[in-house]
Amino acid sequence: MAGTRKYYTIEEANQTLPFVKAVVADIVRQYREVSDRRDRLEAIRKRDKKGRDSVYSEEVAHIEQEFEKDVRVLQGFLDELNALGVEFKDFEKGLLDFWSKMDGRDVFLCWHLGEDEVSHWHEVDAGFAGRQSLLAGSATGTDEEVNGA
Repeated sequence: MAGTRKYYTIEEANQTLPFVKAVVADIVRQYREVSDRRDRLEAIRKRDKKGRDSVYSEEVAHIEQEFEKDVRVLQGFLDELNALGVEFKDFEKGLLDFWSKMDGRDVFLCWHLGEDEVSHWHEVDAGFAGRQSLLAGSATGTDEEVNGA
């Protein structure tokens, strides 16, 4: 059903990680390429005040095309995570959140590139700074709670 939020147990979130890790690694890499290309375009435009009739116009047009293509590829990766109900948060850290339930309230299970498993959570409004360890027994994330049983 469209518009229904996907809630994950800790186990379900960890089961998605092989795929999620690959997509997030692609996002981080692609974001760097997009950023580098954007920076190059800005530098050329600053050097070249003449516009379309300058010696740089062909190079600018080519870089703009490549930039647009890179942005579309990046958006495709983000769409893959969105289709899973995962919320991507940070391009440099490769940070994302899985919706979950804890003690009847919405929380995020938090993961970033380089971590082996989902091992942290935070309140929906707390962000990365509010991360807490799941190992401390602070979250259950049981199937019954997540699935409403």
